[in-house]
Amino acid sequence: MRPTFFRLSALSLAVLAATAHAQSSARNDDGGYDLEAIQVQSSADASKGGLSEAFAGGQVAEGGKVGILGTQDVMDTPYSYTTYTEQLIEDQQAASVGEILLNDPAVRVARGFGNYQQVYLVRGLPVYSDDITYNGLYGLLPRQYLASEFIQRVQVFRGANTFLKGAAPGGSSLGGAVNIVPKRAPNQPLNQVTLGAQSGGQAGLAADFANRSEDGRFGIRLNVARHDGDTAVDGEEEELSMAHIGLDFREEVFRLSADLGFQKHRVDGGQPSITFAPGVPILDTPDADESIGQSWTFSDANDIFGTLRAEYDFADNITGWAAIGARRGEEDSIFANPTVNDAGGNYTAYRFETAREDSVLTGETGVRFTFDTGAVGHTLTISGATYELESDNAFDYSAIGGVTGNIYNPGSVPLPPLTGAPGGGDLNDPGRTIKTRFQSVALADQLSMLEDRLLVTLGARYQSLKDYAYDYDTGARLDSSYDEEVVTPTVGVLYKLTPSVSVYANYIEGLQKGERVGTSFSSAGAANAGEVLDPYETEQAEVGVKYQGEQLGGSVSVYRSSKPIVGMNDANVYEELYDQDNTGVELMAYGNLTRDLSVLGGVSFLDADADGNDAIGSPDTQANLNLEYRVPQMPDLAVDGRVIYTSSQYADEANDQKVDSWTRLDLGARYLIALSDDKFLTLRGRVENVTGEDYWASAGGYPGEGYLTIGAPRTVLVSATLDF
Repeated sequence: MRPTFFRLSALSLAVLAATAHAQSSARNDDGGYDLEAIQVQSSADASKGGLSEAFAGGQVAEGGKVGILGTQDVMDTPYSYTTYTEQLIEDQQAASVGEILLNDPAVRVARGFGNYQQVYLVRGLPVYSDDITYNGLYGLLPRQYLASEFIQRVQVFRGANTFLKGAAPGGSSLGGAVNIVPKRAPNQPLNQVTLGAQSGGQAGLAADFANRSEDGRFGIRLNVARHDGDTAVDGEEEELSMAHIGLDFREEVFRLSADLGFQKHRVDGGQPSITFAPGVPILDTPDADESIGQSWTFSDANDIFGTLRAEYDFADNITGWAAIGARRGEEDSIFANPTVNDAGGNYTAYRFETAREDSVLTGETGVRFTFDTGAVGHTLTISGATYELESDNAFDYSAIGGVTGNIYNPGSVPLPPLTGAPGGGDLNDPGRTIKTRFQSVALADQLSMLEDRLLVTLGARYQSLKDYAYDYDTGARLDSSYDEEVVTPTVGVLYKLTPSVSVYANYIEGLQKGERVGTSFSSAGAANAGEVLDPYETEQAEVGVKYQGEQLGGSVSVYRSSKPIVGMNDANVYEELYDQDNTGVELMAYGNLTRDLSVLGGVSFLDADADGNDAIGSPDTQANLNLEYRVPQMPDLAVDGRVIYTSSQYADEANDQKVDSWTRLDLGARYLIALSDDKFLTLRGRVENVTGEDYWASAGGYPGEGYLTIGAPRTVLVSATLDF
């Protein structure tokens, strides 16, 4: 479409709007009408409805994107999810996805296996940070860490979700999913600069600028940020640079959005993950404010990514969309993660060095029809998705046990030399080792009956899983390639007892590829080496009640899921051994308790049964309570407090290594100062882990592994935001 067409379309819409509002508009001195401004709701995903409205209190939204089903109101969806807003992110000075998700009682944050990658444990099962989606597309965001400056909203879906979003390429997201909504220009111009600092000397500067065209149809938003310095953990240094530009355009039947982002994130001397050797009990947590990591350890990641999304109304009841995205990422790292070998806290480690380069191309397309058959309304959606990853990797390591120390008395050792063998590839020029191609087609029909009080969702997704492996040194394609297909169905039913109360039930599945036996550490030496296992399907059933009044909302959910667990049987055959059965109850609450008091939080109860024992890293109870009080006598002042509780959990399959429960208290305040009619200064202060608790924040994060991460120490954060 040419710019002339855009201008004519905008002019035509303006004329129609003027005619519609003329009778209620006031005449001006020239005898004409002073027309009301056209209000345009910007949309990150180019959808007609735009962003869901924020609910009372402003911390969560009334709805969010539910995969193939599009943007839905919470009360109309037979699934469990929460969408956290930009307001919450800013007021809590949250720096990353993990810090935002600490507000959810069904989620805890862990680490990747042997690295600093964020992992989000939802309903006791991991969601790797490289399996989160960006406006519904996999693989576009930086693989290990995402700065909050990119984020307008974070959506947490609780439960299996392959039908809605497709299988996660990394094999996680079986207990839930995370979707990031990028920033878009609001209706009013935005000019904002934030200066912040935290314990240890970390300082940051961020700028956020946005504007819309006079007719409101075109919007642009630019975010840039730089953070650098020591963290609250002595010996740990973190550096982050980011930039993002988000564009959107809309006219009567056509909508377009685009993103371009860059992030560089580096951690030096970071707090490592710690493993306790078999037979060694879990010891007291060492001082959280001092890093056990060696000064020569680091992780350095650089990513650039972009997306383009369009939506077109072919008719009043037919809408089509298409999206494409790409990412290029580079990572270099050296780790030395300790294994504690005795009750005195003495450990051994080794230097492990990696290099990685990723190229991702992903996209989706679909069409949605609305029509009636008698008294039954239908929303029929057909969608296809594709994901392709080409990954170049190399690794090497030093002699096992070449690094020694004590977790209670950290010390430095010289960088040990690499062995040179049997590493993989060239660290200076990593070669192709992985090529993944996931493709799927999904069909959904949402039926509405009884004057839209009864909503039934039916659907299925055909998923193709292809994964090819290559030799690290020669680049030759290996026989361990994987090529399987499977169909995952869903059915959901929701009934509105009243406009404020909905009851629902669903059945839905999660999916991850199996493996070719003998190609992983856990299946090495199996008698059935070379056998290709079928994809692993996680089955989930859930029932619940949702409530959303004018000021207060909440839900109660009861679910049960079964996830296949594979391993060696008594005959040394690698196969599915049993199902891990997760049974849980979740209670959520959000909104305004009173005019001046907001609440956000809930409690999650989980029984994760793994062949008679508790699964690794699955606490029985997790609870969150966040209260914000707007002081009536000082309307520009607000204070808040958050309590996070996690019960004990186990770090080994035999349940011999028990990790203690922990409770954390965070306190914050903000004060708004009006400098003039259009200039405002917001001062924010926050203390996280007020009591200085030393605790093991998580166990595991990777199947079969029980490594521990140390919780963050007492951390003071301050910032000043100028709006002008």
